[in-house]
Amino acid sequence: MALGNRIPDKTLLKNVQSRLSKKCSSSPRVSGDVRSGEVTLNGTIKNEVERKQILRAVSSIEGISRVIDRIKVEVRPKTV
Repeated sequence: MALGNRIPDKTLLKNVQSRLSKKCSSSPRVSGDVRSGEVTLNGTIKNEVERKQILRAVSSIEGISRVIDRIKVEVRPKTV
């Protein structure tokens, strides 16, 4: 993609937020920030399966050049 045709970060952020709202309905605590086409994901999720789904969904957005994963998996106390 040529520099002049780069999708604005504001547009990418809207696309990321839309994708997250669809993929994270069970974990609305995930958010994204976009700078120069790179998205940083923050928040807490329930399991690794959800992380993979989120990463796949966000990385497939046209214009995203890199996804930085700062998502944490919720640690649940073990019941004895």
